[in-house]
Amino acid sequence: MKIFLVTRGSQGDAYPYLGLADTLVKAGYEILISIPKEFEKQAKSLGLNFILQTGDDITSLVEGAPNIKELLDWTLRVIEQQFNEYIPYVKEYDMFIASNTEFAAPHIAEYCGKPVIRTGYAPLLPSSKIFPAVFPIVNPPWFLRPRMMWNLLNTGLDMMMVKPINKLRLQYGMKPFKSQGEYAPEHSDNFLMYSTVLAEVDPKWKYRWHARGYCFNDILPYDTNAFERLRQFVQKDSRPTVFFSLGSCTHKSRDKVALWISDICVKHNYKLVVGAGWFKTGSLLQETDSLFTLDTYLPHKIVMPLFDALVHHGGSGTSHSSARSGRPQLILPILVDQFYFATRTQKLGVNPGSPKHIAKLTAGFFEKQITAMIENPVYRKNAEALAEKINAEEGLAGMYNYIESVAADYQKHGYSSNL
Repeated sequence: MKIFLVTRGSQGDAYPYLGLADTLVKAGYEILISIPKEFEKQAKSLGLNFILQTGDDITSLVEGAPNIKELLDWTLRVIEQQFNEYIPYVKEYDMFIASNTEFAAPHIAEYCGKPVIRTGYAPLLPSSKIFPAVFPIVNPPWFLRPRMMWNLLNTGLDMMMVKPINKLRLQYGMKPFKSQGEYAPEHSDNFLMYSTVLAEVDPKWKYRWHARGYCFNDILPYDTNAFERLRQFVQKDSRPTVFFSLGSCTHKSRDKVALWISDICVKHNYKLVVGAGWFKTGSLLQETDSLFTLDTYLPHKIVMPLFDALVHHGGSGTSHSSARSGRPQLILPILVDQFYFATRTQKLGVNPGSPKHIAKLTAGFFEKQITAMIENPVYRKNAEALAEKINAEEGLAGMYNYIESVAADYQKHGYSSNL
């Protein structure tokens, strides 16, 4: 069987797909994966058959700390391009797998008469129990209900998406549709690529869906010498080590926050490792024997267990990796689902901090929360219990089995558009 995969965005979006593609190749599938140019090196290192996207400007988008409208604009900009670029591949391949940011994917699959699996890294199916993970709602007022917020989100999606997509559908001889928020999950097999311990599921979702766990990618090559230097820094003495990174995100507060955390570590005699990420977080800090700047890729799986406390932006990939490591984590949300994971980690007792936007935090807040993660054993105990559950989920194996079941159903019954 031949499978065409599409994802775009940051590491947390791309790395699970690269791991999935490698798993499918090793199982005998023929795959083609469409990825942003930022991940060309990683795809080559795995020997994958890939094409590069020309319209994914996620790096410049994230640099501006976008709001929800700007993120929706980002997804809208490439819809026509996706119709033109992906239809020839979907026609050639037997199955289409795409992340839920690819709004054109279900429509393209319908046109080509091929099954599509739509993936998500947070609860992004309309629900009467779970608020949309893309809204920065931490403590919603009593009068707000999940269904109200889903209706608001879907209304916004429809105002932006329905007209341009229907224009393309008509060009391809397809009937118009009414609502993207309903159409996409109804016309897809939905695989939720996240931990059902860290995040939530709604048993009453009316769509075809399955969840098995986050699809960790532990196969990418890395600089073993860089890891050895990091390990020696952490283990050179018994002082606790704090890790701080904003990953592929940035914010104008990042240098100020880095300085605060550095000062706190000096005051309490902690060591500090700063993950520079896409935007060189911590570049203004003065190098000392208590500071290590990590400016190259190292797998979260081998890095995070080295530390005593983790401070990060709260992306799905980093939140899952932190939870898997068994270490307490403090999340500094900046946009979309990062607020959701900040709230969830706090409820699970592994995050002592209230999930406020990074711009609203103070030096005093950081000192209180970082010292709590290191000095209060409850957070470490809760984190270790969470890690045990997440490590038992095997998301990649679950995704592979789900693909097998969808493929078998397609081969037996043919394409079903649910129209």
